Amino acid sequence: MIITIDGPAAAGKGTFCNYLAKKYRLAYFDTGMVYRAVGLQMVLTGCDLKDQAKAAEFARTLTFPKMMELAAHKDFRSDVGSNAASVVSAYPDVRAALLKMQQDFALNPVFADGSPAKGVVYDGRDTGTVVCPNADLKLFVSASTEIRAQRRYEEFLSKGIATTYEKVLQDMKARDERDSNRSAAPLKPADDAVIIDTSAKDVEVNMQKIIPLVEAVLQNLTIEK
Repeated sequence: MIITIDGPAAAGKGTFCNYLAKKYRLAYFDTGMVYRAVGLQMVLTGCDLKDQAKAAEFARTLTFPKMMELAAHKDFRSDVGSNAASVVSAYPDVRAALLKMQQDFALNPVFADGSPAKGVVYDGRDTGTVVCPNADLKLFVSASTEIRAQRRYEEFLSKGIATTYEKVLQDMKARDERDSNRSAAPLKPADDAVIIDTSAKDVEVNMQKIIPLVEAVLQNLTIEK
């Protein structure tokens, strides 16, 4: 079973992915990690984020161990890493270099320890439109910019990351603009995606909408076998 969950930053994709991965024994592939790794590597090596050739070079040579090494850096999940990821993810050569890695995972999904999973749930921005256009279930999760900025601001504070709500909001608006208007795989729902708005409803309420959709997919897959 392949599930894709796309949407802008801090919309709640990770929460839903974690829940579904645990409930249905699915591998969880956060596609943003590959772009964060390339973006952060650009920042840490002093490269200009506008240098598309260098970003593509880093993308082509990215390995899983290197990605996990970068994931341990304090800025990997900060607004520094988020903004860098948003910039480099707009470059077609970077996306092309990282696309195969993401698609191949669906053919043989495994957990972090290497054991086989029953499927995969993708967390990203174009997983339903580009990475896995034939996914069994596609969701698009969103919320108002102000609510998402507040969530991310509180997340940063809980991790001891110094910032302000105003800066987070400004960065999020800029990132949304880049993600939605890039020529390569812009952020948008797949035509057959189910839209989930998390602005005013809590996680449990939204999960009660999602679980029947997953159960229906499982039933269809069982019938097809």
